[in-house]
Amino acid sequence: MRYVVPATKKLTYECRIPMRWGDMDAMGHINNTLYFRYLEIARVDWLTQIGVAPNPGGQGPVIVNAFCNFYRQLKAPGEVLARHYVSDPGRTSFETWITLERVDEPGIIYAEGGATTLWFDAATDKAIALPDWVREIVS
Repeated sequence: MRYVVPATKKLTYECRIPMRWGDMDAMGHINNTLYFRYLEIARVDWLTQIGVAPNPGGQGPVIVNAFCNFYRQLKAPGEVLARHYVSDPGRTSFETWITLERVDEPGIIYAEGGATTLWFDAATDKAIALPDWVREIVS
């Protein structure tokens, strides 16, 4: 199986996310939309940890794309281990990558995805340069 997380990635955060019975769909596995929720939880938790809480009227990160590759079916109950990575800082953006595995099956990747994260100024509705302190974290 080919994974999309690049070799140049930098691990920045890990978290555990419970899989709930209500996360499953009629097929008996975690619904595909929940994988995106798990990716979002890891990304937003990491951003909050580094001091970038959501700021709808100010400056900060927004995602301009998101993707997920599904390799195995997750089924509740259990916990997902989300590992968050960063790579490829540019002038205004960087990449985030997240792998999802079951806590009780370490090393087996069930899905992975990510997003291009853009630094954005809500007042001007435009991308702006990454702050130096953010660039240092994602480099």
